Amino acid sequence: MSNVTVCVRFRPLSSKERKINGENVCIHRLDSDSFVFKDEKDEDNTFGFDRVFYQDSEQFEVYEFLAMPIIEDVIKGMNGTILTYGQTGAGKTYSMEGPSILECDENKKGLLQRVVEDIFQFLKSPENRSKYTVNLSMVEIYMEKVRDLLDLSKDNLQIKESNTQGIYISGATQIPIMNTSEALRRLSRGIANRAVGETQMNLASSRSHCLYIFSIHESDERVRSGKIILVDLAGSEKVEKTGAEGRVLEEAKTINKSLSALGNVINALTSGKTNHVPYRDSKLTRILQDALGGNSRTALLCCCSPSPVNASESFSTLRFGTRSKLIKTNPRPFPSPSPSPPDEYSSSTKQSEESGVTVQSRIDNRAQDASRERILNQLRENLKEEDVDLLEKLFMMEGIFSVPQTEEECHVAMNEIAAKTITSLHQAVENLKERVDRLEEEKKLLEEKNKKLRFELVVAHRLNMDLNNIDENPSLFGKFVSAIRFLLPF
Repeated sequence: MSNVTVCVRFRPLSSKERKINGENVCIHRLDSDSFVFKDEKDEDNTFGFDRVFYQDSEQFEVYEFLAMPIIEDVIKGMNGTILTYGQTGAGKTYSMEGPSILECDENKKGLLQRVVEDIFQFLKSPENRSKYTVNLSMVEIYMEKVRDLLDLSKDNLQIKESNTQGIYISGATQIPIMNTSEALRRLSRGIANRAVGETQMNLASSRSHCLYIFSIHESDERVRSGKIILVDLAGSEKVEKTGAEGRVLEEAKTINKSLSALGNVINALTSGKTNHVPYRDSKLTRILQDALGGNSRTALLCCCSPSPVNASESFSTLRFGTRSKLIKTNPRPFPSPSPSPPDEYSSSTKQSEESGVTVQSRIDNRAQDASRERILNQLRENLKEEDVDLLEKLFMMEGIFSVPQTEEECHVAMNEIAAKTITSLHQAVENLKERVDRLEEEKKLLEEKNKKLRFELVVAHRLNMDLNNIDENPSLFGKFVSAIRFLLPF
C-alpha cells in the first residue's frame, strides 16, 4: 500500500490581483514542503505536503518530483494517474500543457510534453531490448457525458470494468503513436476539440474534465501493460467571481457537482466511518476509481493563487489536498491477457493496427455482449420482461454494466446492482421523510398563523359591532367606549 503523493503549486500573482492587493500574498514560506497560510479570517494555518512549488518554481521541477517516478513504474507494467486540482484560473492547465503543446519554450513545457518525451526516450534507449507499442486516447467529461476528443462522433461513451483492464472507457479511440512529435500533434488536435469558455477569472476557462490516456504494451518474452492517465480537472467556480450566466452557468453547476462528488469519495475513503464509497455518483469518480483506491500509483497537484483575494478558494483546495494525502492505493504490475494463436488472429491484428484499434478491444466487445446477456438472463428469471428491459436501458445510460467472466462474477455484478438500487431507494425514502417533516412543520406554522388570524378577525368583528350599536344595545365593552367618549373633549 502507498499513499497518494500530494504537492501544492502557487502560481505568480496575476495583473488583476496586483491591481487589487498589490504584491501582498497570503502564504509564508517555511521550507520545500511546508508553509503558513493566512485565511480570509486573517488566521494562520500551517500546511505540510510532499513538496511545495512556490511562485518561482520551474515546470521541470514539478515534472521531476511529481511525474517521473510514476513514468518509471508505468514502463514496468503498473498503472499511474496524475491529477491537477484547484479553482478556475489557478494554473492547472498551464502546469499540464504549458502555454502551448506544439510551440513551447523548453523551460515552459508542461507535464504532457515531458511525459511523452520520457516515454519514448526510455523505449528507444539501447538498454531496452523489449518491443513496445504505445496508444493514445483523449476524452473529456462535459456536462456528465464522456466525449471522445479524437472522434467527436462519439459523444456519450460508457464506463466499463473488467478483470484484465480494471476501469476503462468502452469505445474510446486508441491511436498508436510512434514518436514524440506524432504524439504532440495528436494531443494538439484533441485539445483543440475541448470545451472552453470565457469567464471573468479566465479568458479560456476549461468547461470539462480532460483525460489524456497513454497505454504502453510490452510484447517480448513476457506480455504486460501499463497505463498512465493525466487528468486536467475543470476548476471549481464561485458564480459571483466568474460572472457565469446562461450556458456557462449550467456548465459551472455541473463542474461543481462532479468536484463535490470527488470530495465525497475522498471523505469516504479517509474517514474510516463507512464501507460504501460512492464512486458511481459521477462519471469522474467512476473513471478515477482505480486511481483513488485501487491498482494505481497516484499523484495530485493542487494549484492555488497566492493572493488574499482568492484566499477562500485556495484554503479549500489545500484542505482537499490534506485529505487526499490519507488515501492509500495498491499499485502492482497488471499483466496483459495472454496473446491468442497467430494463425487465428494474425490477419485481424494487422488490420487492427492499421486502423488504430487493437485485437484486445474487439475481444472485449464480444465478451461484453456475452456477459451482458448472461446478466439479463439471470434477471429475467426473477423479474418481468418489461422490468428487465427498463433496467437494461438504465444500466446502459449509467454505464454500470461490467464485464464479468464467470458465473460467480455475474452474481457479484447483480448483487452490486441490487445494492446500488437499494441504496438509492433508501436515500429516496430518507429524502421523502425529510420533506414530510418539513411539510409538517410548515403545516403547524400555518395552523398557528391561521388561528391567530381567526382570533384577530373575531376581535375586529366584535369591535365593529360594538361601535355601530353602542346607543342601541351597548355591551360592557361598548359602555366602556361610551364612557371614554364622554370624558374626552372630542
